[in-house]
Amino acid sequence: MFGAGGGTVSYREIEEVDVVLLWGSNAREAHPIFFHHLMKGLDNGATMYCVDPRRTSSSKFADVWLGIDVGTDVALANGVAREIIHAGLVNQAFIDHSTTGYDEFKASVEPYTLERTAEITGVPADAIREMAHVYAAADKAQILWTLGITEHHHAVDNVLALCNLALLTGHVGHWGSGLVPLRGQNNVQGGGDMGALPNKLPGFQDIDDDEDRGKFEAVYGTALNPTPGLHLTLMFEAMGRGELTAAYVLGENPADSEADIQHARKLLAGLDTLIVQDIFMTRTAELADVVFPASVAWAESDGTVTSSERRVQLTRPAVAPPGEARHDVDILAELARRMGVDIVGDCGDEGGVPVPEKLWDELRSLSPLHAGMSYARLESEGGLQWPCPDLDHPGSPFLHGWLWEDDLGGHGPAPFSVVEHIGPAEALTEQFPLRLTTGRSLDSYNTGVQSNGYTSPIRYGEALDINPADASALGIVDGERVRVSSPRGTVEMAVRLQPDIPVGLTFTTFHFPDLVDINLLTNDAWDRKSGTSEFKAASIRIDKLGAAAN
Repeated sequence: MFGAGGGTVSYREIEEVDVVLLWGSNAREAHPIFFHHLMKGLDNGATMYCVDPRRTSSSKFADVWLGIDVGTDVALANGVAREIIHAGLVNQAFIDHSTTGYDEFKASVEPYTLERTAEITGVPADAIREMAHVYAAADKAQILWTLGITEHHHAVDNVLALCNLALLTGHVGHWGSGLVPLRGQNNVQGGGDMGALPNKLPGFQDIDDDEDRGKFEAVYGTALNPTPGLHLTLMFEAMGRGELTAAYVLGENPADSEADIQHARKLLAGLDTLIVQDIFMTRTAELADVVFPASVAWAESDGTVTSSERRVQLTRPAVAPPGEARHDVDILAELARRMGVDIVGDCGDEGGVPVPEKLWDELRSLSPLHAGMSYARLESEGGLQWPCPDLDHPGSPFLHGWLWEDDLGGHGPAPFSVVEHIGPAEALTEQFPLRLTTGRSLDSYNTGVQSNGYTSPIRYGEALDINPADASALGIVDGERVRVSSPRGTVEMAVRLQPDIPVGLTFTTFHFPDLVDINLLTNDAWDRKSGTSEFKAASIRIDKLGAAAN
């Protein structure tokens, strides 16, 4: 919508905010560092509304918890928008000056009355009204979200619906207000910034734009394929058709992390060639023909990382890589050399070994977002936030200030988006009457590769959380092992009775695939715009062990 793939604000702004909508994010457990900044904002008097199907540990810090039904976020956002419009709380001057498509958007949300929105979402109309009024009237307000918004088959529509609220009220492009997609892993932001996307070059420059691509071709000394590539979900579909027969997996564990994992493992095992580059012998690595042991980037190598606030920071090695492990870039350079290609060029030392600072300087020469971020500045200033277009630029705490400039800084106006409620791809049925959603716990990380090697007194997540009323109806008790099935598979696991989870909803994490292979159950329906599978909404049933399966 705004042309940049990053959060629009800085961490310090959340400490000075007036109103926060924490939407689809259990940030206290999934993003604990950021949540400490958020708590400073709450201590300073901010009001927080938490929109989440579960009454999470984060929601207990909120002034109001809106217990939304899974997959109804677009309906709630549209209902909030309609209420803001009907209450006369829109920022009409901002809309007229900085946006386009308002009339069409206004007409599209008209059917989402408070009553209809409450019926669709399960959120009381009074709570919807209150959140709409408080958010719109605030001086500084932010909307924060994570995988509760994006792991749906209509993920992009969810995000656009939240962006519409910021455009409607002018809560973007100035200090304290903005849109904040929290990144769930170290350097996710940096990976996208560096071009780890199928249609982008570093700095979010388009691979199919002749001018953008031409800059890189001139420096690299070779022609680049102008056709955007495949994202991960399309790669798996291409494997299924036999069109993709080799894969090189770096720092990823798709044999545990993909939805409908049994199907994904079958496709990975059927490849002609599978190469894995990782710091651990993951389940994916166990399937590989070749495994390259890599260094731990944040602890064993020089380089940069980028946080959710777009802050680029230097990393320095604390320890040397063990054994024969090598730095990622060294592995890639040596592999290319053996294939007869020099990818290091002027960015190496006398022996041709890549030098991280020289690689970074080449990147700065090609990405306007990073042009002013020399190693010297990153070290002396503790990091810089992009865009930072030259060495005299201080970096950018927030984005899209051009929305408030008289000429929009040469940009076109930001468009409203018409999006409609769809709901989960997989409906509940008599055979599968319960909703399963997945997420993270505080002490564990993704598929557990990096965190399951140690114990923790606060660890949980290998059990299935269920409301006591549902457990009673099924005749099961806390801690009992049960059979859990979806249309794709079956697992055995313990149940954990949780009064904070609504009736009809169940929850577990994906951290313990060796104990509970939960992605045997999750739904691989995916969003056609982002490629993200619907990890947040599968239909399941629970059977007592020993009972006949349906």
